[in-house]
Amino acid sequence: MAHATASYEGAPWWARGRQIDPRYLIAGLITLVLVVGQYRYHIVGGYERLAVALLTCVAIEALLSWFDRGKVVNLQSAYISGISLTLLLKPQGGALWPFAIGGVLAITSKYVLRYRESHLWNPTNFAIVALLLVAPDRVSVLSHQWGNDLPTNLVIWAFGLVIAARVRVLHITLTYVASFLVLNALRSVALGQPVLAELAPITGPMYQLFVFFMITDPRTVVRGRRNQVVVAFLVALMEALIRVASDRGWPLPIAFNAAPPLVALFLVGPIAKWIDLRRQRSSTPAT
Repeated sequence: MAHATASYEGAPWWARGRQIDPRYLIAGLITLVLVVGQYRYHIVGGYERLAVALLTCVAIEALLSWFDRGKVVNLQSAYISGISLTLLLKPQGGALWPFAIGGVLAITSKYVLRYRESHLWNPTNFAIVALLLVAPDRVSVLSHQWGNDLPTNLVIWAFGLVIAARVRVLHITLTYVASFLVLNALRSVALGQPVLAELAPITGPMYQLFVFFMITDPRTVVRGRRNQVVVAFLVALMEALIRVASDRGWPLPIAFNAAPPLVALFLVGPIAKWIDLRRQRSSTPAT
């Protein structure tokens, strides 16, 4: 290990970057999203929201990990959940309780909703959808408040794609984006609407957080590149079906109309993970 470390000392910066823990890259990207969004559009809505979400996530993670494993685990996952909740949750008025409850739901789900020592839901995805289902009149999600301007999107997408490639989940992001574009283009044609009008949401902040942090969560994705591609497509397909159902006026819960991609992952992701874990167990030779 000492020899490997020494070999990087005189290497170019891009070679040394390969040694960086991917979790730091992900945390850095979501921090960039927060900083850019707050600087240009003040989307946080008050730093007390950030403080409540972060402190709740970090405190619950530290407490539950110590209780469950006898030690405090790396808190970067809690940090990412806290910032994601701050960015995505938009409660009625100046309420702070959704950020506290959301933090508790997100982190607790990792330790309670488990199968064979693995959690099934992305923590932030679970918390936000649960809040939308239980309190739709008090909680909403961020939609297009950023403005969808080109410079901001270029910065976020450029860094996001580079980091996704570094973390080896770029194929998941690209599969979902491509599936979204094709399925929503077909839906637009079927509805007789302009194609670009239905494709615009992919550039919004909710989708940026979704494609770079939720659907690519290393702890909840299935094994194998091919399986990951299939699941990403199924999430996009479920989202498209939710939108079609909404177009037809079906009586769906408000959460389905407010955040179709989040609900789609909430429904598809855990089932795919559960099946993957069962297959993993059955393929393990008996000792």
